[in-house]
Amino acid sequence: MSCDHCVRAVKKIVLSLPEIDFVEISLDAANQIGTVTVSFDERKTNLDAIFSVISKNDYTPFLSDSEANPAKNSPFPTECPIFETEEEKPPESKSLPFSPSNSASVFEGEKLILKIEGMSCAACVLNIEKTLAKKDGVFSAVVNLSLKKGTVWYDPKKTMPEEIISAVEKIGYAAKIAGASKSGDDAKELEKDAIRQRNNFIISFVLGIPVILGNMSLMMDMFSFVPDFLGNKYVLFVLTTLIMMGPARQYFSGAFKGLKNGLADMNLLIAAGIGCAYTVSVVSTFWDLGPGYDHLYYETAAMLVIFVTFGKYLEARTRGKTSTAIRKLMELQPPTSRVLRNGTETEIPAEEVVIGDLVVVRPGEKIPVDGTIVLGNSMVDESMLTGESLPVEKNVGNSVIGATLNLSGSFQFRAEKVGEDTFLSQIIRLVEDAQTQKPPIQKLADTVAGNFIVAVFIIALTAFLFWFFVGYDWFNIAETDEFLGISPFLFSLLIAITVLVISCPCAVGLATPAAVMVGTGMGAENGILIRGGDGLEKSQSLQAVVFDKTGTLTLGKPNLTDMILLNPYETSEKEIFQIAAACENNSEHPLAKAIVEGAAQREIYPKPVGSFEAVFGKGIRATFEDRPVLMGTRRFLLENEICLDETALLQIQNFENHGKTVIVMAVFHSPVALFALADTLKKTSENAVLKLSEMGLAVYMLTGDNEKTAQAIAKEAGIDPAHVISEVLPTHKAEQIRKLQESGLMVAMVGDGINDAPALTQADVGIAMGAGTDIAVESADVILIRNNPEDVAVVLQLSRLTIRKIKQNLGWALGYNAIGIPIAAGILYPLVHTVLISPELAAAFMALSSVSVTLNSLLMKKSKIK
Repeated sequence: MSCDHCVRAVKKIVLSLPEIDFVEISLDAANQIGTVTVSFDERKTNLDAIFSVISKNDYTPFLSDSEANPAKNSPFPTECPIFETEEEKPPESKSLPFSPSNSASVFEGEKLILKIEGMSCAACVLNIEKTLAKKDGVFSAVVNLSLKKGTVWYDPKKTMPEEIISAVEKIGYAAKIAGASKSGDDAKELEKDAIRQRNNFIISFVLGIPVILGNMSLMMDMFSFVPDFLGNKYVLFVLTTLIMMGPARQYFSGAFKGLKNGLADMNLLIAAGIGCAYTVSVVSTFWDLGPGYDHLYYETAAMLVIFVTFGKYLEARTRGKTSTAIRKLMELQPPTSRVLRNGTETEIPAEEVVIGDLVVVRPGEKIPVDGTIVLGNSMVDESMLTGESLPVEKNVGNSVIGATLNLSGSFQFRAEKVGEDTFLSQIIRLVEDAQTQKPPIQKLADTVAGNFIVAVFIIALTAFLFWFFVGYDWFNIAETDEFLGISPFLFSLLIAITVLVISCPCAVGLATPAAVMVGTGMGAENGILIRGGDGLEKSQSLQAVVFDKTGTLTLGKPNLTDMILLNPYETSEKEIFQIAAACENNSEHPLAKAIVEGAAQREIYPKPVGSFEAVFGKGIRATFEDRPVLMGTRRFLLENEICLDETALLQIQNFENHGKTVIVMAVFHSPVALFALADTLKKTSENAVLKLSEMGLAVYMLTGDNEKTAQAIAKEAGIDPAHVISEVLPTHKAEQIRKLQESGLMVAMVGDGINDAPALTQADVGIAMGAGTDIAVESADVILIRNNPEDVAVVLQLSRLTIRKIKQNLGWALGYNAIGIPIAAGILYPLVHTVLISPELAAAFMALSSVSVTLNSLLMKKSKIK
């Protein structure tokens, strides 16, 4: 499979049905082939119901042993396909392969990321996506205007990257395969684009100001200070022609390429407006067409280019700022690395480190790649990974992460993950993928932009015809001071030019991706990876958050919380910990390790024991300084004829009521101490629950623990006892999420383990702890790198802020066009004769519209997310 989105989508589709016990999608990574396996109770549901719900979501299912594929003539799906395989499945489960609706055969699929130049607005995005969608062998294509990138899923048996690039180039855009990102590369490209647009603006300004002054001197006495030669129509022609051949050339070139392929975009609107003003002026310069046709509009053409080019420059500048998060992540990677090859220490570029290299790191240096220490030790600052400022001790056998900072000692480590496989590269890739994917709300923008250009030309033509045949005489335009003596044709043409110039599909196209780029970037800076626009949009509508207990709200390992002496007059606390540390040090059980760690916290360390025996599931027998010692459960001690008095039993019951596990110690067959252990709550869990509750969300806890233990943890975390779902089998967690959804709630699931994966998929938004299993992470829409439950509230804040900005941007962009275009067409002129926008002012408004949308998105960075 080439698309994680499809995996999650199909899982959610199938799990939306009741009585589905299990859904698994297995992958053959080498061939990118997958099979969906569904386990269900045939007495309560059937294949027809499963087929029906899948078919309604644009996928066509069929059994792997079917000879005929009903999908053969079905419509093409909009999403990336999931690939089928014909392997045999156990009799208790049904295998449901999914393929694109126009193919029944087994096939491979690949993902291609393109760098695309020449896009100017949302119409360009739609043109490219439509062109690629029509190409045989292409499953789907998603193009991002802000990133200037396109992601294409295709069948390599039917088409090749070169053919896909050729298809893009044929419609007038430059495309190439996007290489591996290097620190600063994207920033340099954005800087080059900004410099290019800045130079265009400077040239248009230097040439345009004399044109504007000269042309105005022919019409108004207040410009009498302008030298006479600038008022010469032939001088104005030469200067304006230079502008057309220089800064304005990009618009004419883009419009021509689009028209050649039957496509319309922003370039066509600009070129039409500038071209009309310039052409009319040239005709008036060299030919005498009579009264009313002797006006020159060189200043209009010049001012249009100045304003539009200035807007392009500002847009390029502000667009660069939206990608600062990725740039900052890339800059964490050190440029060089010191490796040992053939016994010689050599400094090489970090990207040239290969798996197996011995890498040398000295104090104060950044670790270049991921690996495991083989020599030396140190303290490492992993704050970029965990958010914790305290350094982490690293010894032989410990793993190190690239881009983290070595503080004190020197060490050598063996490189295990390099290039695009490092932890940092994976984070960058997830952020880039999230910024490329479109949230559902952008479908509105794409639909509007797709028909926008044609609609504008129809409005412009309608306005021209109305003013030429009706409005000019009706309102006596030729007798007004502003348009004295102008011909019907020229006046109507000015109206049409204004309509073309004021319209701005760029703002519509940038409204969503600009906000998503800033939002996902802010998330990355706060240790939150949002994997796509879908999760981002759904997060803002959540009504309930369900936390898995172990490893999510709690630390995920037992800790010693209490030690009670049963006979304090005969033994001391220090002596008991000496015995416990010595005896339990030989055990591999997590509870034993917790007791040893508890002793170490009191600076008591293990000593040798005379003998040791571990009794599986019960406890241990040992001899310490010739004293027989038993440690284990109450039942283990009873089996060894050691009885506990009423006081000890009440204390044990009290501990168990608080969700703790009790280990009893007996020395010389006499109980001497109780050790209480529990999977303790993370320090941030209580505050996380409080924040979510204050935001109006219902907080639930889901666990396989017994009711007492679950309620004890929930009480400590501040979760409503009625919202505790305990004693849930791993395979039934998804069912519990579904029940909450059926009650009408939009639900997020927060988990970290393999058994959380189905529930993460079933939830409207799946949130995985970054330290969790790969399966949990792959099933999630959001990843919390710092493993901090408080970040769930940050996800919601960020989602609400981003969607609010998107709505503001779309509201502004659509509102601007809805108001500006009719005014430009002269709709208010019958009511207020002074309300008629000039082409120059229309160009200024158009430039301001695109820039304002991007700046509004950047204002998100001023918001406090905590």
